[in-house]
Amino acid sequence: MTDAPRPAGAIPTLEDVARAAGVSRATVSRVVNGVRNVDPAIQEAVRQAVSVTGYAPNRAARSLVTRRAETIALVVSGAGIEEDADEGSFTARVFADPFFGRVVTGVVNYLRPRGMHPVLMFAETSRARDEVVSYVRQGSADGALIVSTHAQDPLPALIADAGLPAVLYARPSRPARISHVDLDHREGARLAAAHLLARGCRRVATISGPMDLPVGQERLAGFRDTMAQHGHEEVAVAEGLFTQESGEVAMERLLAEHPDLDGVFAANDLMAVGACHVLREHGRRVPDDVALIGFDDSSVAASCRPSLTTVRQPVEDMAAEMARLLLDRLTAPNRPATSVLFEPVLVVRNSA
Repeated sequence: MTDAPRPAGAIPTLEDVARAAGVSRATVSRVVNGVRNVDPAIQEAVRQAVSVTGYAPNRAARSLVTRRAETIALVVSGAGIEEDADEGSFTARVFADPFFGRVVTGVVNYLRPRGMHPVLMFAETSRARDEVVSYVRQGSADGALIVSTHAQDPLPALIADAGLPAVLYARPSRPARISHVDLDHREGARLAAAHLLARGCRRVATISGPMDLPVGQERLAGFRDTMAQHGHEEVAVAEGLFTQESGEVAMERLLAEHPDLDGVFAANDLMAVGACHVLREHGRRVPDDVALIGFDDSSVAASCRPSLTTVRQPVEDMAAEMARLLLDRLTAPNRPATSVLFEPVLVVRNSA
């Protein structure tokens, strides 16, 4: 007996996929729901049948089987505590920095092929942080990927204390039982210092990141240590905020205090771009008069004129690793917190 053809316009069902793949409905269900102990050849047959039939799993029904929301909270968190904090200003600063776009790219590219979807959340107030914790605790998301923008941010500890699955971008400023990915920032700053010295720079300054953040402290320490090892005990420092505007302010200060400087290391690309603008306004040629190095290898590094020599932070790869660690934690809830350290690479362009 031949099965009646499916009416035109009808929504494909598990039975349609099973007929196309030549397997049982139960087998299709197991493959669609990610059950691991299915023969790889059968899995491939089912995937092809899904593609041919156009079947789309019912997310609500699938959640009942897997007990998962298939959603991950991607949280950009600060340390604001006032309920009337300027939320628009916070989100504007986030979207102005290419770093955050790279994080989203890495997370989405890892999660999407695995049937998982990120939900972007901002946690710049105590109320917003409570909302994030409740969102994950109530099962609206299976876990959280957290990018913290402030050393005093309490969210990582709140998430860890609640026993919720989460991974943090960068080492937490305060102890917390939470997995994280990070970069060897000291090594990256060492690469920048060594390159300036190899160019013959002898009157070198640096625009540091915020000194209340571990990343700012580590990059400054790595740069200073390397310069000291080569006989340069004193290095001029102006603190920035990882924004282009703060880079401009810092460069103005450095030029006023050290007009004969011949090399600058900025602790991120945005500040380096700001420094480049100021150097140009003061008639200093980059790199002929002042060699300039940034950090991150973001999109602004290539578009800067001259193009920016910088230390590459593989943000997309690090964000994908965050997602991988989180999915591993969902598979094995008792797995202890872990950390993954990435290595930086110097990308030489035209500014140094």
